[in-house]
Amino acid sequence: MTRLSVNINKIATIRNARGGNMPNVAKAAADCERFGAEGITVHPRPDERHIRYSDVREIKPLVTTEFNIEGNPIPSFINLVIETLPHQVTLVPDAENAITSNAGWDTIANRSFLTEVCAEFRRHGIRTSIFVGADPAMVEGAALCGCDRVELFTEPYADLFPKDRDAAVAPFVKAAEMARECGLGLNAGHDLNLDNLEFFIRSIPWTDEVSIGHAIVCDALYMGLEQTIKAYLSKVKIF
Repeated sequence: MTRLSVNINKIATIRNARGGNMPNVAKAAADCERFGAEGITVHPRPDERHIRYSDVREIKPLVTTEFNIEGNPIPSFINLVIETLPHQVTLVPDAENAITSNAGWDTIANRSFLTEVCAEFRRHGIRTSIFVGADPAMVEGAALCGCDRVELFTEPYADLFPKDRDAAVAPFVKAAEMARECGLGLNAGHDLNLDNLEFFIRSIPWTDEVSIGHAIVCDALYMGLEQTIKAYLSKVKIF
């Protein structure tokens, strides 16, 4: 059954826009779990424009479900992950000035580096997931790096979904089948929302986890956080 992990970066963005501690990011993480979320995701970047490294340290002891830290494995990020020991680390190749993640890893060109990083996290008992596009070759390459899961970058799916949902999901099904062939767990994330989420899960029912943040915060402006999380859970708990 697919798990819903809530990315709380955008809550931190609102807080940072004004300073102070409103909204309280740690409380938001606890509330998301209380409302039914099955995981909390954070994606600290070096400029700390949303989640700060200090947030990660504060939130980790509070998470009672599963804690997932995403990010580019630069030295400071690696040190933070080893210090806080989340359940899962998701390796994302975003540049420092990227507004949001916009591509997956070339797991063939970066095989040596990713293999070394995955091995380091495995030594500390942390599950590793590599962020990849919907390309079976990149999924297979990720498996050769020694990761436990891949996370499919779903922005292309979300972009095409309103026009042709079958065409939108087709490459993701192929990539997901390759993950299953390679014995990898399967996560997905980026621009999934209440409109396109259920079709994705029905098409790839062996998806282990979806990580959703921006859409949840946007919907919560109108529906409230508790009702929004319940609405998203209804889209993933369909089997």
